[in-house]
Amino acid sequence: MSVDISIQLTVRQVQFDAGGHGIGEARNQLNGSSFVFIDRNYSLYITDTLNNRVMKWTEGSKEGVIVAGGNGAGDAMNQFYYPAAALVDAVGTIYVSDRSNSRIMRWTEGDTEGSMVVGENGGGDRSDQLALPFGLSFDHHGHLYVVDMENCRVQRFDMPLS
Repeated sequence: MSVDISIQLTVRQVQFDAGGHGIGEARNQLNGSSFVFIDRNYSLYITDTLNNRVMKWTEGSKEGVIVAGGNGAGDAMNQFYYPAAALVDAVGTIYVSDRSNSRIMRWTEGDTEGSMVVGENGGGDRSDQLALPFGLSFDHHGHLYVVDMENCRVQRFDMPLS
C-alpha cells in the first residue's frame, strides 16, 4: 500500500536593512546585538545589547524604532543593563531578559517604561530569583521559560495577563 502526500508551502520573501551602517546608537545602527525575534507581521525585534535597548524594524524600513529601553544603562524601569533577548506575545507585549539586572521586563509598545515581571527579589539562586537571564520562550499555555544562565537552569513562570 502506498500513500501520496502533498504539501503546499508558501514562502514569503521579506526585505530588511537592519543595521549595517557601522557600530553606533543611531536608529540605523546597532551595537552588540544578541537576539532577534520575528513577529507575525514579519517585524524584527532586535536586542541592541550594548545600546541597552530593543529596536523594532518593519519590512522595508531604513531605520528602527526604539520600543523598549534606550535610556542608557541602569536599573530604572525605563532602562536595561545589557538586554539579552526579547520576544513578543500574541497581543504585542514585549518581554525582555535584562541580563545584568537579573530581571525580566514587560513593555507595551509606546510605553515610556516597563514593568518587572520576574526578578523583584533581586539576583540570586532561589526559585524566585534569576542570575544573568538570557533566553526566553513561551509555551502554548502562556508559561514563560527563562534560561537562567549563571544558575545553570531553565525556570518556568506563570505570567499574569498583560
